[in-house]
Amino acid sequence: MNNGTFEAQVGKSTSHGASAIEWPVAVIGAGPVGLAAAAHLVQRGLTPLLFERGLAIGQALRAWSQVRVFSPWLYNIDEAARILLEQTAWVAPKPEALPSGGEIVRHYLEPLAAHPAIAPHLVFGAEVFSIRREGLDKVTTVGREAVPFVIHWRDGSGKIHQARAQAVIDASGTWFSPNPMGIDGGFIQGEEEAFDQITYGIPDVLGDLQTSYAGARVLVVGGGHSAINVVLDLLRLQETSPETQVSWALRRNRLEKLLGGGLNDQLPARGALGLAAKQAIAANRLQLLAPFAAERIDRSSNGLRITATLAGRPFEVEVDRIVVATGFRPNLDMLREIRVSLDPVLEAPPALAPLIDPNLHSCGTVPPHGAAELAHPESGFYIVGSKSYGRAPTFLMRTGYEQVRSVVAKIAGDDEAARAVHLVLPETGVCGLPPPGCCGGPAPAEADACCVQDAAAKAAGQAGCGCGSTAALAAAGGCHGGTRQR
Repeated sequence: MNNGTFEAQVGKSTSHGASAIEWPVAVIGAGPVGLAAAAHLVQRGLTPLLFERGLAIGQALRAWSQVRVFSPWLYNIDEAARILLEQTAWVAPKPEALPSGGEIVRHYLEPLAAHPAIAPHLVFGAEVFSIRREGLDKVTTVGREAVPFVIHWRDGSGKIHQARAQAVIDASGTWFSPNPMGIDGGFIQGEEEAFDQITYGIPDVLGDLQTSYAGARVLVVGGGHSAINVVLDLLRLQETSPETQVSWALRRNRLEKLLGGGLNDQLPARGALGLAAKQAIAANRLQLLAPFAAERIDRSSNGLRITATLAGRPFEVEVDRIVVATGFRPNLDMLREIRVSLDPVLEAPPALAPLIDPNLHSCGTVPPHGAAELAHPESGFYIVGSKSYGRAPTFLMRTGYEQVRSVVAKIAGDDEAARAVHLVLPETGVCGLPPPGCCGGPAPAEADACCVQDAAAKAAGQAGCGCGSTAALAAAGGCHGGTRQR
């Protein structure tokens, strides 16, 4: 769709057979969860209007296209989307295969976005900066639910456009709001001035960015699987560029918990990641810094000098580049003129927050939830996907699919379907938390497994007995190779 003011209205038959005029339902973000929302809207006979800030589908996934997720295709395709795709010449990926971010874009998101029921309703290069009620500010209550939402967005040239909508589903994710380097949640002194030598997220150090990292001294900051991905890629780069030096800084000393959870995983790809990291540490192929608290960055004649505390003592290290893989947070700027209620700790909807608290839950222990838990004081507005989890790093793509199924049912007036939330995840424990009575007694002391049967399965190169993670996408979102882990 061309950029510009989009004022589409759609006719919809009412229960009395008359024709009513309704605005489309706006969906902010055309990643996996946003496109799933569009598929459910189409299935319900509603018209979606999708805003994608990038010039192509799946902008966030493209940023980590080289990363292979832990969960197979079976858990990465929404059912309403599958129904649409099966109407075309689409060839479904093998359900047991593990896709990369780029493969999810090419083999799933691009064909879905090209479907004739969705393609005409996509707006690319649209950066949404404000959502409002037409003619009413945030304070005005009378008549609020009778007027449409107005979506304001900016195109690549800076020109401002607007469109009306009967409801809004914010699936914009968190990828473009990475957490800073500071252990207190803020930028450390000098961090913003050193942006040209800092990358946030999971840079492709073996691909397009290889020349920037080969032979360099690199500090990776982060204690999750995003950081492990980057560290292992740098160690692979080190094999062909031996001058490459890798330092891995964990802001909290949780290495054993991190690697143990990965090694005890039902999904072999995640277990392999943790095992490789553990072997690299044992071989002294990298400098491990934990617990590490950066305080300032200064440019020097020899690169970047980071002043920090290491295990409570003053510490300095000089590097050429920094990779900050410390998780993400929601950008709430666009929501200032609508009524949104958020938990003060997690920045998630208050009813959802206790269900996803990372101090209590892992990815797969989050109970099914839908429109009721995602509701805000602003009727017809919902935040879904990784953004709905706020700062909690426990989001799964499949959970997002269930969210939008319920939310769209609510928007369509099907309260019964909206309430009947259901979610099917891999069979047992997830994200490193073993299920009760895992299996067959304790593992041998030397085995990286949760039990005897799990140890035997891993030795045979198979998935274990079920003591691991569903680990789907992150940013786009999920608890995958780590873009959501802190």
